[in-house]
Amino acid sequence: MSNDLVAEWEVSLGDGKHLIQFYHGTLTGKRVMAVDGKEIMRKDWMFKLVGREHFSLHKAKCCITIDAVSGFAYEYTLEVNGKNLKKFSENQSKVMKTWVTVIGGIDTRIVLEKDTLDIWVNGTKVPTTGEFVDDGTETHFTIGDTPAYIKAVSSGKRRGGIVHSLWIDDREIPEAKE
Repeated sequence: MSNDLVAEWEVSLGDGKHLIQFYHGTLTGKRVMAVDGKEIMRKDWMFKLVGREHFSLHKAKCCITIDAVSGFAYEYTLEVNGKNLKKFSENQSKVMKTWVTVIGGIDTRIVLEKDTLDIWVNGTKVPTTGEFVDDGTETHFTIGDTPAYIKAVSSGKRRGGIVHSLWIDDREIPEAKE
């Protein structure tokens, strides 16, 4: 099947990064889609070589478009929630904060979805408790047995918005550069 691999995309969502692979047999019309190495769709012997394939990923609606560009050459594009992947990724960087650290010898990825205030630890949404403090709010949660919280304070600037920081064991964790 690997000889029919025509496109790969990496999509960052709250529950983690996902690798989408698309296989297209241009002689048979076969279409196979895999997410994180697991096949989620297979269509064999399709006569129409162009078109769209829709699927869901976490809470996102995705679509792969197959267009003919010339002869037997094809172009493959991925849309996520109605936006091309580049625009979607730019938007995700505005609505998500991500931190990566090591806790108990395990690489740990913590994501705050700013629009929903959901917190994800290694792809699992965790229960939280909010608390008002003198200079903002703290959202408390645990990573295994380790207590942690995300502090939200005003930037003090009109267009600066809210600044989020992750604290584990009284130590601020720097934001990841994704």
